[in-house]
Amino acid sequence: MARLIDPGSGDAIDLDDLVDLLAAEPIDVRDEDAFASLGSALARLGRNRHFLADLALAELKQRCRGQVDGNAYGAQVLLLRPPDGRFVLRANFWPAAQDRALRAGGRAAFFYDLPHDHNFPFLTVGYHGPGYWSDDYRYDVTRIDGRVGEPAGLRHVGRSRLDPGKVLLYRMRDDVHVQLPPDAFSVSLNILGYDAAQPWLDQYRFDIRGNTIAQVLTSTPAEALVTLAVGADLPGGIDLAEQFATHHPCERMRITALDALVRSGPDPLAALYRATADPSRGVADHARRMVEQFDPDRTQLS
Repeated sequence: MARLIDPGSGDAIDLDDLVDLLAAEPIDVRDEDAFASLGSALARLGRNRHFLADLALAELKQRCRGQVDGNAYGAQVLLLRPPDGRFVLRANFWPAAQDRALRAGGRAAFFYDLPHDHNFPFLTVGYHGPGYWSDDYRYDVTRIDGRVGEPAGLRHVGRSRLDPGKVLLYRMRDDVHVQLPPDAFSVSLNILGYDAAQPWLDQYRFDIRGNTIAQVLTSTPAEALVTLAVGADLPGGIDLAEQFATHHPCERMRITALDALVRSGPDPLAALYRATADPSRGVADHARRMVEQFDPDRTQLS
């Protein structure tokens, strides 16, 4: 299961107190122990039994303007404060199987039954209700290339519940869980860690039965834009894609740029052959598989 954090015994604090505490903390969110040290502060907010209801009422009175303006999540999430570039504070709602919201929207709307990891660390505390259930796994990200269909090496470590007051740290690209509906409607509070590299780190959906990577969930606007620049024959688009395909530090972007060049570039074979020498095995294998599909008589991919 995710790392269990000692909640401590401090008195309840307000949301403003937590925001001030986080602003004063110089920690690196990639430092697991340093990030874990914030767990007791989250637990203290969790002991404040009225702040969330007060915030929800305030949002309703202004027709949820604060959520519409700054909340990039769905209806399952109430953003507690706008992201500050280091932390995101949110409350998550977890309907039970018998609740009308779940029966109307379906389990997928609340990310139940979705085996996934995270490309960021986050702390969570059970705030209201019995807490959602999770089937918990771990894997070693250093032992995979990140290809769809690749063996994931998942290790089942048990089933857990986010009990009231329980604090967990979900470790970045380490803990995997399949969340399941709670026995009754529940709410959790989260502190999410953020750093500038996060959008370039892959997050995965897994196939539990096959113990494989089923899907790469991460994407960035830049990936769509480089594909558009090449496909629309924008000035400089080919040059930019060639540069990204060979030199971009993110393997996912190199593959995206390569695919754009193969679909719309002037010399797809040349781009593929260059990529077969990429220092990343994932990029090089992707290029080799595409070379095998190439029809030399038609000079295009099948």
